[in-house]
Amino acid sequence: MDDLASYLRTRRSRVDPASVGIPADRRRRVEGLRREEVAHLSGVSVDYYVRLEQGRATQPSEQVLDALARVLSLDETELGHLYRLARQRRRRAKAPVGRVRPEVLRVLDLIVDAPALIMDHRLDVLAGNRLAGLLFGRPPSKMNTARHLFLDEAERGLYAEWEQCTLDVVGHLRLAAGKYPDDPGLASLIGELAMGSERFRRLWARADVRARTHGRKVYRHPLVGLLELHQENFALPDESSLELLVLSPAPGSPAEDGLRLLAGLSADTGEAHVGPLCQS
Repeated sequence: MDDLASYLRTRRSRVDPASVGIPADRRRRVEGLRREEVAHLSGVSVDYYVRLEQGRATQPSEQVLDALARVLSLDETELGHLYRLARQRRRRAKAPVGRVRPEVLRVLDLIVDAPALIMDHRLDVLAGNRLAGLLFGRPPSKMNTARHLFLDEAERGLYAEWEQCTLDVVGHLRLAAGKYPDDPGLASLIGELAMGSERFRRLWARADVRARTHGRKVYRHPLVGLLELHQENFALPDESSLELLVLSPAPGSPAEDGLRLLAGLSADTGEAHVGPLCQS
């Protein structure tokens, strides 16, 4: 699903030559840096770098990877992704099985004033609290947020910042593909999204990676209006790839009032039943 060669090609295409001291050249036909320029700036031979981009080189050393990261202006998340791709042939991580311990589910039920979800690396929601079901209008434990975002056009209006959300989701899936390249469930999901969404195909081709652990999320709920929330991600201990996501409103904000109104909805006004899904 991902490899070092294609990642290097996409990263060098995004580097402005002027940013690394290369004068503008009207005759330049490639976008970003040429292969020989990357090789020269990183201190490796042109032949070795070409072999890296063709997938024919041996495992690059940490010094080479760090030099490439510097030339390609990779941030911390991108550097980690580069290292994983370079080590794939040596050691391939086994995709974890998404199982949620009963003790974790009890903690989830204690969160009553904010939507909360437990999600795996594929963005499958394994469990959610009552307010999460009301926010998404469906049992969250039967939802994959990537499918919800890209393939369910009727639900697209829920995401007030839909385009930003798509960037975050594709970046997350790129990271997951680099970490678990042999996960058939992840490969199937990516293929399904690529077949069903032109925007997903375009974003996937960019090979951008993102690790979003907190930040602003804005929803446009059909019953209570705009909800500006803060998402905080908590990695579960001893649960590889599982995270607890909590969407909290600022104290005294309109979003707090909106969630309070949403929480008061009865079954007659659309409350969703919420239950855990304890298998991948």
